[in-house]
Amino acid sequence: MHMQRRSFVRNSAGWTLGLAGVGLGAQTASEMSEGEVRRIDRGNLKITIRHGEIKNLDMPPMSMVFQLGDAALLDKVKVGDKIRFIAEKHEGAFVVTAIEPKN
Repeated sequence: MHMQRRSFVRNSAGWTLGLAGVGLGAQTASEMSEGEVRRIDRGNLKITIRHGEIKNLDMPPMSMVFQLGDAALLDKVKVGDKIRFIAEKHEGAFVVTAIEPKN
C-alpha cells in the first residue's frame, strides 16, 4: 500500500492541497462523496453542500458550509447542481479540495 502525505498551504487565492509521496494519482470517483450545491459564497470562498456520508471524515449525511481549496472550483458548479467532491479537514476547518458535476 502506498502512503500519502497531504499538506495545505494558505495563499492569496485560498487553500491549496499539496500531495507528496510514492505512487500518487488522482483520487478515483469511487472515493468522492456525493451532494447537492445549496449555496455559493464567492466572496468568502465558501460553498454549502447537502451531502451524503463523507467516509474519509466519518461524517453522516447533512448540510454544511465548506471552505474551498481553490477559487477555480466554483467555476465547475452552480447552485442546484448534483456533485461529487472530496473534502478534507485542516486546522479545524472542512475544505473542499476537488469538485465535479455528477453525470
